Amino acid sequence: MKIAITGATGFVGSRLVERLQQDGHQVLVLVRNLAKAEQVFPQAKFPQVEKVAYTPTESGDWQRAIVGCDGVVNLAGEPIAESRWTPARKQEILQSRQLGTQKLVEAITQANPKPAVLVSASAIGFYGTSETATFDETSPSGSDFLAQVCRTWEAEAQKVKSAGVRLAIVRIGIVLGMGGVIAKMLPPFKLFAGGPIGSGRQWFSWIHRDDLVNLIVMALTRSDMAGTFNATAPNPQRMADFCHTLGEVMNRPSWLPVPDFALEVLLGDGAKVVLEGQQVLPKQTLAKGFQYQYPTSKQALQEVLSKGY
Repeated sequence: MKIAITGATGFVGSRLVERLQQDGHQVLVLVRNLAKAEQVFPQAKFPQVEKVAYTPTESGDWQRAIVGCDGVVNLAGEPIAESRWTPARKQEILQSRQLGTQKLVEAITQANPKPAVLVSASAIGFYGTSETATFDETSPSGSDFLAQVCRTWEAEAQKVKSAGVRLAIVRIGIVLGMGGVIAKMLPPFKLFAGGPIGSGRQWFSWIHRDDLVNLIVMALTRSDMAGTFNATAPNPQRMADFCHTLGEVMNRPSWLPVPDFALEVLLGDGAKVVLEGQQVLPKQTLAKGFQYQYPTSKQALQEVLSKGY
C-alpha cells in the first residue's frame, strides 16, 4: 500500500513511518519543514519514504500528492500540553486540527482515484474529565475546551464519508514511549522525589506507543475497521497507582507528590491533561479483536525503561 501521513515527524508518526516501511509499504509524509523531515527520515535509511512540503491549513499543490495513495493517516496538530493556554495558543490548538483536517479531507475528496481509508486522530479529551465515570466509544462528549476541540476535529473528519471513503477515528490516550509524558515524569523519580501528580485520584488512561501504531496499521488494512476506536490500554489506572508502578519498575519510591501549583506554573491550563483525567475503556477496539502487546502499565513501563533512562 501507499500511505500518506500528516504529523509524521512527531512522537507517534515517526514510529508509524518506521513500522510501515518495515512492512513493505510506500510512505508519503506531508511535512511543514522539509529539512526536519530529512533529519528524521534520511533517504539512506528510509528509501520508501517520499517527502512533500505543505501548509496544513491552506489548499495548495500538496493536495495533488494524495492521488495514488491507498490510505491516509491524520496525526497533525499543535501540541496540547507543551505551553500555557493563552487565547492565541487555544486558537492554534483548535485551528491546527480543524483546518488541517478540513484541507486533508478536501484533498482526499478531490483525488481520483481516492484513497480507500482515512485514519484520523482524536483524543480521549473528547469525553471531558471525571474521577467517577467510565467512558467508552459510545459515551457523550464533555463540555470543556479539549472536548470542544475533539468534537470539531472529528466533525471535519466525518465529512470524508460523503466521498465514499472509509473513516476510522482513533481517540488517543496518554502515549507511553521514551519521550512524551514519561520523559517529563522521569527526572523527579531519578532524584528519589517522584510521586503522584496532583491528587493521585485522577484517572490515567494510557497506551504504549507500539500498541497505538499497531492499532493504526490495523485500521488502515482491515476494511471492517470503520467508526470510532479508543486507543487506550484495557487497564487504565489512577495516577497514584500508575506512579507507584513507575517507581517499582525504576526501583524508586513514589511517595512525594508533585503539587498542582508547580504544574500549573509550567503549563497553565495545559496541566489539565495530567491533573484531571478520565477512565476510558477500549470497548470497540477489543470487540474488533485487537491484541495488546502491553495490556498493563507494568509491561509497558518495563519495555519503555529497558531502553535506558
